[in-house]
This record gives sequence, C-alpha cells and structure tokens, in this order.
Amino acid sequence: MIKKLLGAAAMVAVTCSAIPASAANMGGCSGENLAKAESSIEAMPDGEGKTMAQKEIAQAQDAMLGGKMSACAMNLNKAMHAGMTK
Repeated sequence: MIKKLLGAAAMVAVTCSAIPASAANMGGCSGENLAKAESSIEAMPDGEGKTMAQKEIAQAQDAMLGGKMSACAMNLNKAMHAGMTK
C-alpha cells in the first residue's frame, strides 16, 4: 500500500513539474503573442468565456513583467482556450 502511495506521489510530482515547461514551449510568452491573444479576445462575444479570457490575459501580463515566463505561457494558453470551452 505504501509503495502505491509513493508511486502515485512520484507521478504527481513529475506531472506538476513538467506542466510549466511544456506550457512555455507551446505558446511562448511574448508581447506579440499577448497582442494576438488580446485582439482575438476582443472579437469574442461578451460572456463568461470572454471575462475569463481577459482575466487570464491580465495574469499573463503580470507574470511576464515579473519574469515568470512559464506562468505567463500557461495563462496565455488558458486565455486562448477560455472562449472555446464556454
């Protein structure tokens, strides 16, 4: 039983550590990508998805200004997908 718990904990640790790195490679956090995302979001109809996307863009900008590029990329990715899921 303890081996199963340790194995599960190890899998969670590996997964959590890999997510920010993969997010940084997928979207890339740059001023150009943020501008593209903002213009796409502005074209979205008003609603819950647009509001969520705008919040994610704001968080991405804050992360980029703080030098946290993986967090920025994750928020940028979430912003681009917010309109598709709602």
